[in-house]
Amino acid sequence: MILIVRTLDKVFDIIELLILARIIISYIPNLRGSQITEIIYQLTEPILHPVRELLYKIGLNKGMIDFSPIGAFLLLAVIRSLLFSLV
Repeated sequence: MILIVRTLDKVFDIIELLILARIIISYIPNLRGSQITEIIYQLTEPILHPVRELLYKIGLNKGMIDFSPIGAFLLLAVIRSLLFSLV
């Protein structure tokens, strides 16, 4: 059980790093068309899209700023704390 939780913890770390990389890439126009950028977008979009839709439904994501990474970080923190509370 501990091995599974540790593995999930590392997966969450990787997901958070990918989301952070996506945030940084969004501010660097030269990186937007690269292959690594496309891979990062493909890996993070399944997490960010549902969060983006939820934020839009409650009225928080209607401007030019995308708050879905913040929501994803919060969601991952809640899931992580629930997992560690079970162990």
